[in-house]
Amino acid sequence: MISIVVPVFNEKESIGELYKDLVENLKKIGKSYEIVFVDDGSTDGTLDILKNIEKNDKIKTFSFRKNQGKAEALMLGFQKAQGDYIITLDGDLQDKPKEIPKLLEKAKEGWDVVCGWRKMRKDSIGKLLSSKFFNSIASIFWGLRLHDYNCGLKLYSKEAAKSLNLYGGMHRFIPLLAHDQGFSVTEVAVEHDKRQYGKSKYGFSKIWKDLPDIFTMLFLVKYRQRPLHFFGLVGGLFMILGAIILMYLSIVWLMGESIGRRPILLFG
Repeated sequence: MISIVVPVFNEKESIGELYKDLVENLKKIGKSYEIVFVDDGSTDGTLDILKNIEKNDKIKTFSFRKNQGKAEALMLGFQKAQGDYIITLDGDLQDKPKEIPKLLEKAKEGWDVVCGWRKMRKDSIGKLLSSKFFNSIASIFWGLRLHDYNCGLKLYSKEAAKSLNLYGGMHRFIPLLAHDQGFSVTEVAVEHDKRQYGKSKYGFSKIWKDLPDIFTMLFLVKYRQRPLHFFGLVGGLFMILGAIILMYLSIVWLMGESIGRRPILLFG
């Protein structure tokens, strides 16, 4: 069985259209399926629409009383999903259900996580630039080379999805978290569409939210078992900088100049 997990937040204009598109494409695949909608505290009537859709016995709807964040919504969806493969996509119609067979075909090669790669991404320049920056930094720090870490369209084996522990902004690092636990991760190019309704929940400013999360993940993944290596590296860099400053001041002092009143002495 295939489980489709869809986290939604204030997407009342698109949710009905997404449901119809999902059902149409899942029928073509010819496998049993379930669709798990997780309403993340929507305030625009999205939940009411989902409750009407829920009359279909293949549909499950869960909701938070207030907005918790995408990571928490995905976690709830993973917990409730029962399929052998769990596929996620966003509720804004930018991820295309017709691309699901591509992920399934790639998974048959033995991959645990298959990420969508929005090769021809239809988003604003600000979002494209921030995404490229994030993907480049993540690839450099962890060596997992992906073009698109944060595409909403992903496929997971049941074991990989159930092993994840997501909170805060950690949904952006799902490929890395799976890779760190020993699951195989790859990507496949998928079609991406422009947002048709409403406004994006993220913009260029999200890069300032990503940066702290990047350093948190760097510590948790690379230095979790050896934290002193992290602090030793930071301390070593400061020590080298201080030594260079003091060597310079020593040379200046030997040349006969006074250094006692220089602020750089205290800094060194």
